[in-house]
Amino acid sequence: MANHQQREELPGRAQSGGQTTKLSDRVYGDIIDRIIKREFEEGDRLPSEEALARSHGVSRPIVREALARLRKDGLVDSHRGAGSFVRRRPTRAMLDFAPLESLADIQRCFEFRIAVETESARLAALNATDEDRQAVGEALGLLEQRIRDNALGVDADFGFHLAIARATHNRYFSDTLLSLEQPITYGQNLARGLGLRRPLHHLPEVQEEHRHIADSILTGDSEAAARHMQAHLGNSRRRVFQG
Repeated sequence: MANHQQREELPGRAQSGGQTTKLSDRVYGDIIDRIIKREFEEGDRLPSEEALARSHGVSRPIVREALARLRKDGLVDSHRGAGSFVRRRPTRAMLDFAPLESLADIQRCFEFRIAVETESARLAALNATDEDRQAVGEALGLLEQRIRDNALGVDADFGFHLAIARATHNRYFSDTLLSLEQPITYGQNLARGLGLRRPLHHLPEVQEEHRHIADSILTGDSEAAARHMQAHLGNSRRRVFQG
């Protein structure tokens, strides 16, 4: 009953941290919540778009937007004429680090970072000076130390990506990262916090991805740098939403 009452409140735009929450974000969060609580098991067919729209008091395009994001997160598969099915159940631990209404913004932030930082890494490999390469190497070393200390290392993680952005010698890349520091570090904190709860291979795997990026920049291999950055951020998103 409590869940039903909560879903009846969704037609309004809720306030969260001083910002309005989109209706599609609320539908998205509610479906994730129900998957985590096993109301929908892996392989289960979700209610139809029409049924979800009716139960949430929203239009079908809003439901479609929420389902599209769930597909992108690898949590749901959709088949024409058959509907949408639960592909994977995310870990409940994810909710210990992020409220449901923030998950959609984390996903959008990853989308933006993949687009911007892939090019940032490519340009850094092309334009980096000796001083820039030293800064990237030092940032990587600090990340190594954080892992040895079994710390989250979010500050060092952001610093590594910022060093790469600065190595592009296009201030718009570094200015953009600095302006988005709060949502970026929020996502990094979530990914690394979840990593500390998982098998020991998690953080070494992340750091190996960082090494591939750094090595490509240090050797001036722009295409490899872009490829490794895109893979790293895509993997980071997968680790948050799929475990």
